[in-house]
Amino acid sequence: MELLQERIRREGRVLPGNIVKVDGFLNHRVDTRLLEDIADEFAKYFDTSKITVVLTAEASGIALATICAQKYGVPMLFAKKAKSDNIESGLYQSEVFSYTYKKRVTLLVSQEWLNADDHVLIIDDFMANGEAVRGLCDLVFGAIGFQPLELPFGQRNGERVIVAFEIRTVHKLTSLHVGTTSIRNMLWLVNYANA
Repeated sequence: MELLQERIRREGRVLPGNIVKVDGFLNHRVDTRLLEDIADEFAKYFDTSKITVVLTAEASGIALATICAQKYGVPMLFAKKAKSDNIESGLYQSEVFSYTYKKRVTLLVSQEWLNADDHVLIIDDFMANGEAVRGLCDLVFGAIGFQPLELPFGQRNGERVIVAFEIRTVHKLTSLHVGTTSIRNMLWLVNYANA
């Protein structure tokens, strides 16, 4: 991930409020070649042959999740932040706090596209406070039909079930100063497999 680190060092900036601005290559204007390289790197972390869907949150995670889904030969699903008229079936929902927008939003996924048989790779571009990833995990919990008691255990139909979660950071921001940034590990991946 040296290529990603270099791009963040060269083009990334920290805005007031510790918002990381990487919109020149990741979440506004997209460098698709860079995202392909990131997708190849992710495949080193997880057995992508078992993944049935790549899940992300609207909107900045969509580009990276799409490239990953294409490389792994599976559909990409994004959690919407507003219900639209074209969603006909029931919804899985999770309320999260948006660090970028400084307000609560509800992540929504149609029950038509996520089910208990899925093996989900959750991808988010940055993890400010973990809310988006937590919300995406909640959506997966809804699909497999149990409420989490504490990770990695949950309860389904009165039986205790084990849920396998593997959370990886690829790069993490170690210090944030308006106008500059120091990098260690950043992009978060959550691989989910029900048991």
